[in-house]
Amino acid sequence: MSGKVVHFEIPADNVERAQSFYREAFGWQITPMPEMEYTIVNTVPTADDGIPTEPGAINGGLFERKPPFSGPVLTIDVSDIDEALAHVEKAGGKVVAGRQTVGEMGYVGYFSDTEGNIVGVWQNAS
Repeated sequence: MSGKVVHFEIPADNVERAQSFYREAFGWQITPMPEMEYTIVNTVPTADDGIPTEPGAINGGLFERKPPFSGPVLTIDVSDIDEALAHVEKAGGKVVAGRQTVGEMGYVGYFSDTEGNIVGVWQNAS
């Protein structure tokens, strides 16, 4: 488990408006994925595998704001989502959404920390 922040997500009331805003304000590359109800956001160039080519940089996504996602979400890299979520609960957090498959890329889960923030965990596919 690296524990590094590897992704961000921004919920939006109007996804198309948010896409335009971030494209115009920051020059981000916006790639809608309607089949996933998600928009990929590249803040920096990526390699063929989708990993940012700039050290320390992260890319993210936009999606429609729906409970429990009311604000931006940071996503942390883990080696095993189930194990990480068990550690979260042991430390006083609560699982919001357990392991979910994301195409062939990997798995995501979400938890609420002790302060009520929603945070994601990411596990790459093996």
